[in-house]
Amino acid sequence: MHSQEITQFTRQLATLLQSGVALLQALDIVIKGMATGKAKNVVRAIRRRVESGSALHIALRRHAVFGSVYCDVVAAGEAAGMLETMLERLAEHREKTEKLQRSVRSAMAYPIAVLVIALSVMLLLFTYVVPAFENTFAAFHAELPALTRGVIALSHACVQYGGWVFAVLVPCIWLCLKLLRSTTQLQKRWHAFVLRLPVIGLLVRQACIARWSRTMSTLFATGMPLNEAMVAVKGVTGNSLYASASELMRSHLIRGRSMAKAMASVEHLFTPWVVHMCAIGEESGTLEHMLSKTADHFEAEVEASVARLSSLMEPALISVLGLIVGVMVVALYLPIFELGNVV
Repeated sequence: MHSQEITQFTRQLATLLQSGVALLQALDIVIKGMATGKAKNVVRAIRRRVESGSALHIALRRHAVFGSVYCDVVAAGEAAGMLETMLERLAEHREKTEKLQRSVRSAMAYPIAVLVIALSVMLLLFTYVVPAFENTFAAFHAELPALTRGVIALSHACVQYGGWVFAVLVPCIWLCLKLLRSTTQLQKRWHAFVLRLPVIGLLVRQACIARWSRTMSTLFATGMPLNEAMVAVKGVTGNSLYASASELMRSHLIRGRSMAKAMASVEHLFTPWVVHMCAIGEESGTLEHMLSKTADHFEAEVEASVARLSSLMEPALISVLGLIVGVMVVALYLPIFELGNVV
């Protein structure tokens, strides 16, 4: 099942249960409304296990796509007799998380698209256009300008070695990504580097805090102890530094320190404002509410950062692309402009 399918399943099940529909009947209704595919088979398997007497959270744990946080919240809802409420919280949590992910992806999609277009244009120019001009320049029997010679040399290198470079580069990128996923130290260095980037780093930090706070709020609402919630929340940000920070905060909580003091030990990741919000939440007994408000704040900050990033990057990327094409045009037409001197 895809993430959106899980969210849709959660929302539909929560709505049906809140309407007073029994769990098995609600699952039947959800199954009837799903298109044939893997997701439908998963829900059917869950329905069979529930019918045979298993609790919903046990049936869900059979399928890794739901994740430990999801199953823990469902288990808490079943134990407290408020499954529909917890499913509603899960649906809201997933919808806001997916909205956050879409915002981050949209910020990255535009520069990647422009970069791919720029590389494609350059490859086309070096492979087909420059060689055609080179044949024309050969008839001049004169020394070409340095800029033109440089462009022709790049064209030769692209034609002769481009295939080899591509054949070597793709496996190297695949190997680097594999090492990055499997090596904890490399992950930490890469994630630390990303967080230090001027604009992207701020966006990633805001997204991590928003997802961490939203998940902690959901888990805390189930009545889960904070030290256990710290274990469950480790992987939700996708950033190894925040996973390590959760482990460190858990160790502080086990020793009896407050949430705010534990978070202060990793203030470089969570900012003083987040620590202050948690301190207020603990003192007033509204930690769940404060974590939710923190998530709302940083989700809004991500959207604002995405808007600013797009407005800054669009003219910058267009300018760079125009500069590249402009240099190519000047290099190719400069000998023609100086035709009177080279003939």
